[in-house]
Amino acid sequence: MAYKNQQEFIQALEKAGELVRISTFVDPKLEIAEITDRISKSGNGGKALLFENTGTDFPVLMNAYGSEKRMCMALGVSHLDDVTSEIESLFKLLSAPKEGLLDKLRLLPKLGQFASWMPVVRSGRGECQEVVLTEPDITKLPVITCWPKDGGPFVTLPIIHTKDPNTGSRNVGMYRMQIFGPALTGMHWHKHKVSARHFAEYKKTGRRMPVAVALGGDPAYAYSATAPLPENVDEYMLAGFLRKKKVELVKCLTQPDIEVPADADFIIEGYVDPTEELIWEGPFGDHTGYYSLPDWYPRFHITAITHRKNAVYPATIVGIPPQEDAWLGKATERIFLAPIKMTLVPEIVDMDMPVEGVFHNLVITQIKKEYAGQGQKVMNAMWGAGQMMFNKILVIADELTSIRDYRRLAQDVFRNLNPATDVSFSQGPMDVLDHSCSKLGFGGKMCIDGTTKAEEETDAERYLLSAIAYENLTQEALQSRWPEITGVNTDLLRQQIPCLLLAVRKDHPGHIKELHEALCRLELVEGIKMILYVEHTVEATDLPIALWRFCNNLDPRRDHILSERASGIDPRKVFACLGLDGTRKTRELDNFQRDWPNIIVADEATIEAVDRKWATLGLGAFLPSPSLKFRDQLYGEEAVVS
Repeated sequence: MAYKNQQEFIQALEKAGELVRISTFVDPKLEIAEITDRISKSGNGGKALLFENTGTDFPVLMNAYGSEKRMCMALGVSHLDDVTSEIESLFKLLSAPKEGLLDKLRLLPKLGQFASWMPVVRSGRGECQEVVLTEPDITKLPVITCWPKDGGPFVTLPIIHTKDPNTGSRNVGMYRMQIFGPALTGMHWHKHKVSARHFAEYKKTGRRMPVAVALGGDPAYAYSATAPLPENVDEYMLAGFLRKKKVELVKCLTQPDIEVPADADFIIEGYVDPTEELIWEGPFGDHTGYYSLPDWYPRFHITAITHRKNAVYPATIVGIPPQEDAWLGKATERIFLAPIKMTLVPEIVDMDMPVEGVFHNLVITQIKKEYAGQGQKVMNAMWGAGQMMFNKILVIADELTSIRDYRRLAQDVFRNLNPATDVSFSQGPMDVLDHSCSKLGFGGKMCIDGTTKAEEETDAERYLLSAIAYENLTQEALQSRWPEITGVNTDLLRQQIPCLLLAVRKDHPGHIKELHEALCRLELVEGIKMILYVEHTVEATDLPIALWRFCNNLDPRRDHILSERASGIDPRKVFACLGLDGTRKTRELDNFQRDWPNIIVADEATIEAVDRKWATLGLGAFLPSPSLKFRDQLYGEEAVVS
């Protein structure tokens, strides 16, 4: 369904019992983020929050997409899979043979629907231009500061419009914007993004690049701006498809080459001058749960700010999962499953991106396997499919495996896994936010083929693949030999999953490699197929948090150790165990030359301020700060690890 504007969406949330209004003053600097973090981690995403007293003329809407129910409401569906089914039906209709006139006539109504989804530019001003700020000052908006070491306030839900100077094609993306002054922000365009390519084209000509930023409006706009669409597909066509109504656009007042949604709450118009020096932007507490470190980005000069009457400023925070962005990612996972299946990898049955993998780090793919090597075929296709090129760890499972029952999934994958032959390593483009890469935006990838193996894929004559009992493998037994092991998680072993997780305090170069090889010499570990190593500050028994830290800190190609030796159970065979080093990397111990970021934790002053006013917020029983459990995992207090 289409919402007339963001206010109608807010009313729908409130009617559904999905929104809490907060009338107490809450400071946009750190306090709004801290309250939102507590609510988003309170179970099932908590509620959407409308902060009505922000010290500015505008309220702030937070966590609007932060649950499955609210994500479905934003897209006008009962279930996210409803969109997948509709896209599949469209693909089948368009690709089916058209043998006669009747077949072609049946297509006409659907073509009419396509036309009704296409965006249209209307004349005159839009609701987004009811109020025009003659002297634009973005500091008058309640732009939030999310985390204590952020470089400043950031616009976190901006819908950014640019055009290719050669073709005139529009791109709508979402890139954070740091506030540097009343009419100046940064424009955080990663080099892989379409807007960055538009900027590069403007740079060739030396002309100013017009840009416009929308905030609010129909919630489908913000989602569509995050969607991994092909470059030649207009994001507002996707929004029209989702809302079943075309997006109406109006021309900007000071940047008339750019059109923006007529029903948006705010429009920030301006330009980027490619001849100017870049600006040092960041740090920023990012969706990985770590700070993304400062770098040079273009300057965005604001030429006008317009807004509708009674505008509401939308924002979000990202950080240690789970957060609101997990549900935006889940929508993308479901919506883009059909195009991937039907155009690139037809053997895919389903896919899942666990929250702990923060989207790109960990992707689980279920396939219908019919021949040897099909797992590798899927691996190559996935890593070549749009933003899936950023994927770090890909797990491939059989058609009959339930990929959302993670215990069953792990049991099946490890049962089918030979760690010596069924794990593939590669390298390629990576998200520039991936701090584990030795080089910015370029690093290692790993595919774990957990499918049932065809005869051509097995080497059972050589390798020992069956697991054994682990009753004698205890924390005491390991720590008595290796005191640098600070934590042991054997929970997976007790669930018939031959994977061990260890927290280790490193103290010399090559430490993890030496430890892994020594461990693999023990008869106690024979049958374990994989050992995951995390930092000594991590609580090894907290599996979701340990996996989040592990996935972020691992460069699989660089950080894997395969140990092989003659089996003590069957000397005719080889025991193989794969070690994966998910610890922090340093110059001294790992010859790692890049800065390493800290995890994102609220400061004590903000936690105490929110504690004091909690009873006045109308949010129910007191919720302690999620940051409290992570303070012991910090290295110093700065964004860069000291």
